Amino acid sequence: MTDTLMEQNPAATEESRKRYELSETGFDEVPKKYRRFYRRYRGRSDELAPNEVLCPVCRLVVRSTQELREGDKVYCMPCMTRLVVVRTKSGRLEGRVCY
Repeated sequence: MTDTLMEQNPAATEESRKRYELSETGFDEVPKKYRRFYRRYRGRSDELAPNEVLCPVCRLVVRSTQELREGDKVYCMPCMTRLVVVRTKSGRLEGRVCY
């Protein structure tokens, strides 16, 4: 019965996602309105939050106001790439290029 409720109400699955407040990161390669959604990747020691995904094209971190899960789609404005979120073997979220 719960499967039927989820199909009828797709917002029910979205409610369980955590929300995040994004702050300015100083990333100035995109318009000011979108700067809080991007930050520079600091190397292998950089641990990504559940709302962040690494862009494999330009090696920037794309941030979201919601928790990201596998299958979500994000857009990397600096390199103009559409990404699908996947989980790597190491357990971190990374983007796979759609186009």
